[in-house]
Amino acid sequence: MLIARRADTRARADFATWKMMAKLNGASALPPEAQEFLASYQNLLAQMSEDEATEATIGAIYKAYYAEMGGAGTAPDVRPRAAKPAADNVTAFRRPAPAPKKSASVGAAAFAGPQKRPLPVALIFACLVVVYVGIRLYWR
Repeated sequence: MLIARRADTRARADFATWKMMAKLNGASALPPEAQEFLASYQNLLAQMSEDEATEATIGAIYKAYYAEMGGAGTAPDVRPRAAKPAADNVTAFRRPAPAPKKSASVGAAAFAGPQKRPLPVALIFACLVVVYVGIRLYWR
């Protein structure tokens, strides 16, 4: 089933790419296999609707990819046919909430809430001096 899903995903992506290349007049740059599938798609378009022709062509590409990827037997059906159009699955884009701004001053941090107050650099330096002097006195 993993091979089937991979083949189906690749077939759908490749077909969309090939179709876009054909719309941009770049079909001649496609490999011969892609050109054959696009030609069969054009033939199917004359006989049926665009959605049906697209699904039939993707099905043919899927079967070819399934066999190429080492799938045994006939390719299983990985996508159930849904009655809903694909546009129902679209989620509206929402902007993320703005990140809270960090204040630069120490005094503002006290009013900001339960945040830790940063240790001043001078205090750290003074502690290092005390430790250094203490070690020097200890070794004498």
